[in-house]
This record gives sequence, structure tokens and C-alpha cells, in this order.
Amino acid sequence: MARAKPLAKKLRLINREKSNSPIPVWVIAKTMRKIRYRPRLRHWRRSKLKDV
Repeated sequence: MARAKPLAKKLRLINREKSNSPIPVWVIAKTMRKIRYRPRLRHWRRSKLKDV
């Protein structure tokens, strides 16, 4: 990540990066496969972040 970004923007990007990971396997097992994937999962090429 570039150094010339404001701190607030960096923090927002870090939070988006964390929330973009798939859900853990134990969550799928615990919910008996009712929750299988994260619906807001974002691919870097398909959809872009709007308010960053």
C-alpha cells in the first residue's frame, strides 16, 4: 500500500480486506450448512469499492 494515503483511508481499506475473506469451515459445520458463503464477498476485478 502506498505511503501517500491518509490514515483514515488506509484503515478503511484494511477493514474491507479483512471482511473479504471467506467464512471459516467451523461456521459452516456449526450451522449445518445453512450459511455456506459470505454474500458480500468481493472480487478485486469484478466490483470496486465505492466510498474509499
